[in-house]
Amino acid sequence: MTPDDAGGHPLALWPAAASLNAHEVDHLILGFTVVTLLLTVPIFVGITYFALRYRVGRAADRRHGEGRDVRIELLWMLIPFALTLGFFLWGAMIFNTEVNPPADAMQIEAIGRQWMWKFEHPGGQAEINDLHVPARQDIKINMISQDVIHSLYVPALRVQMETLPDRYTQLWFKADRPGVYRLYCSEYCGTDHSKMDGELTVMSPADFAKWLVQAGSTQSLAAVGARLYVAYGCGGCHDAKSGIAPSLAGLYGSAVRLAGGSTVVADDTWLRGKILNPDSDPVAGYRQVMPSFHGVLKEDDLTHIVAYIRSLQEPTQ
Repeated sequence: MTPDDAGGHPLALWPAAASLNAHEVDHLILGFTVVTLLLTVPIFVGITYFALRYRVGRAADRRHGEGRDVRIELLWMLIPFALTLGFFLWGAMIFNTEVNPPADAMQIEAIGRQWMWKFEHPGGQAEINDLHVPARQDIKINMISQDVIHSLYVPALRVQMETLPDRYTQLWFKADRPGVYRLYCSEYCGTDHSKMDGELTVMSPADFAKWLVQAGSTQSLAAVGARLYVAYGCGGCHDAKSGIAPSLAGLYGSAVRLAGGSTVVADDTWLRGKILNPDSDPVAGYRQVMPSFHGVLKEDDLTHIVAYIRSLQEPTQ
């Protein structure tokens, strides 16, 4: 941990907390630590006292009879159990919040590769290793790895999520303390793993709006995806009137009925898988004619195309 992570003090043991969720995690850890000490310290103190008091060669009254109180034994079992269960429920509520981002969260795309992070904002602004976000706004990072397992970790936010090959994972947060915080890869990923870090800059909404303008972008993610959609001729089949393949308008997030009778939600992972391997999960009512784009599209291209499909929330006329 660097002095910046520790709130600027080189002797601080705890990273600065930059979100409400970070404070909740801190309270959970500190509370559990205090209870653990209250339960264990008396035991070790007692062991030390009796080891010294009744050690071999020391005069002591050893005529005490064996005593037993079932009530004390029950309390010794039930109290720690109740406390542990309480902390489990507390942690489960925090975990449930962390894995369920708000529906209106701003989505940022992230690709991990040896040994760098690439972030792309909805407007098309791209960053390498560093990430700028507005304060007091829900942010969801949709991540995937281009090679091996990575893990995006921001100590100040107490959030961490694995970044996997061929599968999207999500990490969300709401930073309420503007500032500059370190981000890392916390999963060993090769020779230069230690260099795979950067900075998270939390800005006021007004400053973030100015940064977006200064960062510049000729096209949004959806616009780039639309260009690729046309370039690869996807519209020839995925048209409401063609009947060859399902229309993509309103597809994202909907339940898709498969040929086998089951249903699946058309999320980022499923759409990416269908583009790379169309033969998997054939859609009911359509004959499989789509070619595979595995080895044809780069990970960045897949991100852009999925962003375009995500933007098609209303059927086209």
